Amino acid sequence: MAFRYYLYVSDAKVSMLLSQIDPGWSRKRVTEMNIGLKMAGARRTVETTGTDRFARLERVLNHLGDFGDLGDVDEPGQFVHGVLPMQWGAIGDNDTVYFGGHSERTVVGLGGSAGHVVSGATSGGPPQPQLSASLVPALLDRLAALAAGDEPSDVDALGAVVRANSALRGPVQTVEFVAKRMLYGPCPYPELYPHSDMAVLLGSPLYVALAE
Repeated sequence: MAFRYYLYVSDAKVSMLLSQIDPGWSRKRVTEMNIGLKMAGARRTVETTGTDRFARLERVLNHLGDFGDLGDVDEPGQFVHGVLPMQWGAIGDNDTVYFGGHSERTVVGLGGSAGHVVSGATSGGPPQPQLSASLVPALLDRLAALAAGDEPSDVDALGAVVRANSALRGPVQTVEFVAKRMLYGPCPYPELYPHSDMAVLLGSPLYVALAE
């Protein structure tokens, strides 16, 4: 059995998708939790809640794998699965987490709210941004600041991903992820890479996990 060491899980996106995939899931899990609480006592509350978070994610991932438009980073569908060496860290006012890397053919950037980082949240969680970092306008705003301090209106969206990736610091870690495709198109800086047909992909992750 392969285990995942999660770095990031977007409960908001998982809930939104699960409500469309299996509307009865929440009712079923609440019933199971209530029975478990009556049988095992209050200690069961934390265990069941934690287990439920990842069970919900697995339910969504299984559905995407079986029925969804799930591609890879070089041929993305509505959703993208990948395993890549990436750098990552908090950007903006530490309210956004960003992962950057590339395959042989595609520059990849993944961004979302820092509150979904599994083990790095401080007590009470980070301040919530006015506009979710999973939305393209907010994410591009933060990437522009990371890349060059430009105003969002002056930044080409795909170029912002390339420049933001080059500005990331810290160790490279191999991670596995599934993300919602937000933007995809030809790289505006093909001269920086060996392949002239390099593409750029910006996504919002459902999860990111260590693959090492």
